[in-house]
Amino acid sequence: MLSIFACLPRLHQTLIGCFSALIVIAIFFLPNPKELQGKEKQLEIGRHYPLSINAEALSPGVAIPPTATLRWEQYQVKSGESAAVLFQRIGLSSRLLYELTASDPEIKQQLTRLRPGDELSFGFDENDQLVQLRRSLSTYEAFMITKSEHGFTAKLDKKEVHYQYNYAEAQITSNFWNAAINAGLTPNQIMALAGIFGWDIDFALDIRKGDTFSLLYQEAVVEGEIVGKGNIIAATFTNQGTTFKAIINDDNGDYYDETGRAMKKAFLRSPLDFRRVSSNFNPRRLHPVTGRVRPHRGTDYVAPVGTPIWAAGDGVVVKSSYNRFNGNYVFIKHSNTYMTKYLHLKRRYVKTGQRVKQGQKIGALGGTGRVTGPHLHYEFLVHGVHKNPRTVSLPQSESLRGQAKQTFIANAKIRLQQLERFSHLMYAKR
Repeated sequence: MLSIFACLPRLHQTLIGCFSALIVIAIFFLPNPKELQGKEKQLEIGRHYPLSINAEALSPGVAIPPTATLRWEQYQVKSGESAAVLFQRIGLSSRLLYELTASDPEIKQQLTRLRPGDELSFGFDENDQLVQLRRSLSTYEAFMITKSEHGFTAKLDKKEVHYQYNYAEAQITSNFWNAAINAGLTPNQIMALAGIFGWDIDFALDIRKGDTFSLLYQEAVVEGEIVGKGNIIAATFTNQGTTFKAIINDDNGDYYDETGRAMKKAFLRSPLDFRRVSSNFNPRRLHPVTGRVRPHRGTDYVAPVGTPIWAAGDGVVVKSSYNRFNGNYVFIKHSNTYMTKYLHLKRRYVKTGQRVKQGQKIGALGGTGRVTGPHLHYEFLVHGVHKNPRTVSLPQSESLRGQAKQTFIANAKIRLQQLERFSHLMYAKR
């Protein structure tokens, strides 16, 4: 063995010697592993051990007062009531009101522009000192005033609003209004729906039993609660067998049909809110006073006295006057082609020569002149010839073009499909 070791290179001999020395040291000189363990017992699970805490090290150095619970009182602004009168009514001083309005221009603006029905909430501390004042601006927005070291500060407290789609549909059995109410629509939605189709349908005269409508609309949701109903996104209305479709254009808020043609036209089908009608267009109608067969070149709308009368289209008032036959009357020239006439008004709100816009209030329904009862007599003339305002072909407003039209048609297709899916879901639930 020694002869073999002697034949090895010196480097190998040295390495073998070092490893051998390490092995000898590990075997004979290193301590027993058991002797290396500490004599202290390990912590036991479930046993409680004392722990010392330095309370001074945890102190922030500043005393933190406990949070006070405010006492809230809510008040509604009465008719003719200013902030000064309101503060006096609820027992707050005029000096406090001055401090509030002098602290911030926004606070001054909010408290000096109160309207009847506004709701204000006052938060008092345990010493009956005003700490916060909250004015509700909407169901998801409030103006908050908070007391600070240097007076009062203000901020707008606005909750995050989410939007979702909802759907409504109905078949008319008695009248449009009742059908829409039963479908869950609000009065504002009903008027908006009538406004969308008001250039194609006279809601006072054209509605029939069996007509149907459906609409897709937005709902505003705050903290999981529905707080309002928003824009109508898409709608269909089937009137006497003809179906009209309307889709909102997100770019301008106007409505167009599925081909990009504007729903808005140069003239409204009806110059007032839809109500009931005493007689339809009938050129062989018996005159209500003389009893003779005389042309009744127009349409009579019966509604409560004082009902606002609208201009059917843009134009110039060529005559605003009174005579014993027409009573108070207004004639509007819309172009060299079209003219509209409004008779038997209680009062007139426009003068001869005045320019008017479509939908502008020009008078109030009454019973002046030769009449048997209060109503509006409405005439529509084309080149001086009387036409039925409910069936005459009306000039179109400008429709979408180019890329805007293509984009709208693509979006309209999607929304009409959504409307149809909702309709199928409603049908499946029945």
